[in-house]
Amino acid sequence: MAISYDRLWKLLIDKKINKTQLKELAGISTNAVAKLGKNESVSLETLEKICVTLNCDIGDIVGFVPENN
Repeated sequence: MAISYDRLWKLLIDKKINKTQLKELAGISTNAVAKLGKNESVSLETLEKICVTLNCDIGDIVGFVPENN
């Protein structure tokens, strides 16, 4: 299974927040935003900060997709 943050990007669009604003509001690093953009793993602390900032649950921002072999 691979991580997907597509739900996060859709939520940001709905809330009219861009990646730079998310970084500043949530207090996360540029590196963390870059990893999110590449669907790479980030710390649970980073995901928690995003959830608190967006007032959502982790399932609202993270999904899993099957990997094709």
